[in-house]
Amino acid sequence: MAYTLIKQIHLATIAITLALFLLRGFWMMAESKRLQARWVRIAPHVNDSLLLASGIALAVLLQQYPLVHGWLTAKFFALIAYILLGTVALKRGRTRGLRIAAWVLALLVFGYLVTVARTHDPLPFLR
Repeated sequence: MAYTLIKQIHLATIAITLALFLLRGFWMMAESKRLQARWVRIAPHVNDSLLLASGIALAVLLQQYPLVHGWLTAKFFALIAYILLGTVALKRGRTRGLRIAAWVLALLVFGYLVTVARTHDPLPFLR
């Protein structure tokens, strides 16, 4: 029962994370002032905190941990790459071109994260 609830929370927060990242990326490319809205600066952090907490809870419940299980290790390092690229895309990129490139790369990494999660394979595209 707890596993199912935590997994549903995890999956819902993944969908929300993607939706918010896509929206903020489109606003970044359009140079919209909406990116400065208070909720836009807060909601992703709240959601991503729930996402991380539910992911950790699932790892504990399943007794599968990064640096022990290859697929979770891959997800861990891909998550770090996604966060860094997202930061460049939405905050730290010095030029619009750099921000767009980082946004596209972050989306590719996100796709890799989802694929690894579904296959439990750190190299899902090579098999």
